[in-house]
Amino acid sequence: MNVPLHKEIPADILNAAQALSQVSTQWDSDIVQHLSDYIAIPAKSPGFDADWKAHGYIDTVMRNAAAWVEAQKVGGLTLEVVRLEGRTPVLFFEIPATRADSSQTVLMYGHLDKQPEFTGWRSDLGPWTPKYQDGKLYGRGGADDGYAVYASIAAVQALKAQNVPHPRIVGLIETCEESGSYDLLPYVDALRKRLGDVALVVCLDSGAGNYDQLWLTTSLRGMGGGVLKVEVLDEGVHSGDASGVVPSSFRIMRHVLDRLEDSATGRLLPQSFHCAIPADRLAQAKATAATLGDELYKRFPWAHYDCEGSSAFTLPMTTDPVEALLNRTWRPTLSVTGAEGFPALKDAGNVLRPYTAFKLSLRFPPLVDASLAIQELKKLLEDNAPYNAKVTFEGGGGATGWNAPSTVDWFDNALNDASQNFFGAPCGTIGQGGTIPLMNMLSKGFPKAQMMVCGVLGPKSNAHGPNEFLHVPYAKKLTAAVAHVMARVPG
Repeated sequence: MNVPLHKEIPADILNAAQALSQVSTQWDSDIVQHLSDYIAIPAKSPGFDADWKAHGYIDTVMRNAAAWVEAQKVGGLTLEVVRLEGRTPVLFFEIPATRADSSQTVLMYGHLDKQPEFTGWRSDLGPWTPKYQDGKLYGRGGADDGYAVYASIAAVQALKAQNVPHPRIVGLIETCEESGSYDLLPYVDALRKRLGDVALVVCLDSGAGNYDQLWLTTSLRGMGGGVLKVEVLDEGVHSGDASGVVPSSFRIMRHVLDRLEDSATGRLLPQSFHCAIPADRLAQAKATAATLGDELYKRFPWAHYDCEGSSAFTLPMTTDPVEALLNRTWRPTLSVTGAEGFPALKDAGNVLRPYTAFKLSLRFPPLVDASLAIQELKKLLEDNAPYNAKVTFEGGGGATGWNAPSTVDWFDNALNDASQNFFGAPCGTIGQGGTIPLMNMLSKGFPKAQMMVCGVLGPKSNAHGPNEFLHVPYAKKLTAAVAHVMARVPG
């Protein structure tokens, strides 16, 4: 006879309408304003602000978040800002179980550090000037993902308001995620015993395929990168005098990058940078592509121009929705995100430049070991330099991707019920092209935990770029959905 491992949890344990009403009121009356205050603070991640400690912005947003959490007076909640010497701080909170038979823990995760400003913001917007318009809260970091700590506590409050029994809940909010979470592992090690037996991880740092249903992230790509520099001279020289004798550092850069990428297709050439796509992820990609269709590529702000009297647009790499989805989730790609050695256009004279340097950002498939890939990348780029030029690659760290564990029945049912209750549509599944380093750590540390990796980064929300926004109506429903799933965690 099969004996159930956990006590059955009633499907109607949380009143959905009441929960959504409560969290919506809290968002409108409180959370939007606090997130606006958060957006106004340029708390850039340490990888983009080496003087983060002196500037104090990260400490300010951490202090403000901690004060807000404490002000909610959640029953039994204890909170601590944990600081390890020389590292960005983390916020750790703990809420004891109210379910007598519960021995497991829900871990809620988010981060408060931000990407840098970037250019191209609308004239009425800016990275540090929050604006709430038509249900969208514009500004850097609100959606990615400063809202997470506020939504997490609001979800707990929805449970408390209805006296819904819940398991033990802990929160871990870091301030180094946008730099690759290199400060996080020491904190996870230091707090491991306090984390407990984690049954469910709620990570609100991901995306959504649309704003019409709950979306569960099933995979995340890994990342790696660094600075590739090609040096040919000790100083610039007259291009008329030297060109044809001194090789162009830019041409050598092109030649070296050709070893890595097929410039005609964008395919990365090292076979070890690729992996087989699991059958279940391929099936999910086909189902998601059928739901989202050509919005998978039409949602981007393509450059447009006039061509023979009509408007023309840049074309995507593929118009096949399945291939577009797989390209951004299960295949490696290269992006050049910065450059040095170039004068501004207005200052560019007839000088053959002494060097060219590119900042490279690579995304690796979820099953590729990022550290090994970066080692191979360095050898590939540096060996046998053309003309014996000085070619160096200084790695900037990396993180291995993540493939979600198989979901169990209670989790599947809870997700679909939550999506139906709050969105009127089934839960969707989608791989994401970005990286959340913590997820791979947690999957290794808690192999039996279910992973609710979700987020508000839907179409046009544009995290890391200009005009980033938080879709508040979606965030309200997501907050209520988190409460619903936590209520269904078995004992």
